[in-house]
Amino acid sequence: MSKIVIIGNGIAGITAARHIRQLGDNDITVISAESKYFFSRTALMYVFMGHMKFDHIQPYENWFWQKNKIDLLQARVKKLEPGQNHLILDSDEIISYDKLILALGSKPRAMLIEGHKLPGVQSLYLKQDLQLMEKNVEGVKQATVVGGGLIGIEMAEMLHTRGVHVSLIVRENSYWDMVLPKEESEMVNRHIISRGIDLRLGQSIEKIIGEDHVEKLLLTNGDELNCQMLGITIGVEPNISLLSGLNIDLNKGVLVDETLKTSIDNIYAVGDCVELRNPPDGRSAIEPIWYSGRMMGETVANTVCGEDNVYNPGIWFNSAKFFDLEYQTYGNVPVNAEDGIDSFFWEDVKHEKSIRLVYNKQKSIVGIVSLGVRLRHEICDIWISKEASLTFALANLDKINFDPEFYNKFEKEVVLSY
Repeated sequence: MSKIVIIGNGIAGITAARHIRQLGDNDITVISAESKYFFSRTALMYVFMGHMKFDHIQPYENWFWQKNKIDLLQARVKKLEPGQNHLILDSDEIISYDKLILALGSKPRAMLIEGHKLPGVQSLYLKQDLQLMEKNVEGVKQATVVGGGLIGIEMAEMLHTRGVHVSLIVRENSYWDMVLPKEESEMVNRHIISRGIDLRLGQSIEKIIGEDHVEKLLLTNGDELNCQMLGITIGVEPNISLLSGLNIDLNKGVLVDETLKTSIDNIYAVGDCVELRNPPDGRSAIEPIWYSGRMMGETVANTVCGEDNVYNPGIWFNSAKFFDLEYQTYGNVPVNAEDGIDSFFWEDVKHEKSIRLVYNKQKSIVGIVSLGVRLRHEICDIWISKEASLTFALANLDKINFDPEFYNKFEKEVVLSY
């Protein structure tokens, strides 16, 4: 029986703990400074918006952990000593291990400009950030969010539901245009504006102005914005500062092989902090997304229990919501033209739904992206992996439609458009 310590209780770390317990009687300890109990990070926004209470986003009852013999420790790790097979907490308590799993997560990317430390300026990632946001929003009439990613749009929606006038500052010339093709990006632009957000494209913040609190912003085009709260959401990066100075291979993240082992024999890494040395085809070396963390947790559980499983996340997939506009993407969906890759794009007359089928020279489906249409994951996965033809896909569009039963169907419109 091994003593396994996991640093981090996000989806990757907790999935690892649960699966290790299913596989045997190892001694398991999970350490987190953020919270004692695992919660759904993606649901934090719904707590702020009043749709849920914090207890509702904890998937497991508090008794679950003791029943399954998983020890939870809310504490901060200040130092690792791999040569001694132990770590040291802020309290100076020493925790020993036989195997260590790093599930350190991400941290918000800093925006190091004048005024970035003023009260009222914050990011949104941790539970503590949500608590700070509750404090910062009090009495606020005008707020700004800078950053055109998924956290940025969530923060804008959260503030908007509190009756705050929100400006969203996006450096790119169209929202998320480094991820979305032109037509989809423009649809999201329209949707954000239609929901009452002051969307400012092609801009960033030059300076944050205020005495003892943020008061206004100077933009790169010379405009000034009144602002009593600023959300900085310009991306995340692997949280690996704890590993600095150790004899462990790092790059942007902690480097791991295909079984999620680090360069130290009994130390493994999962989730947002990971950088794959040899990512599978169609996948990135760093993927800070929920389901990748979950799959890594399952993989590493088998590895630390004696079976070297290879991490294989399969075909790229992601989903999100821009206010109430749902987004899904599968496989290869290039933002710009690529040799040998073409696509068919359909958008409904109200500009509220779209589907793009991406195909290669052989007219085989290599990618699918939708806005406002909920797709069936399993079927999209099969079509791409089995290289279904464009003709077949168009003839079977009803198979991927996962919208509720009484929603209007769109398949005939798509085929006629083609």
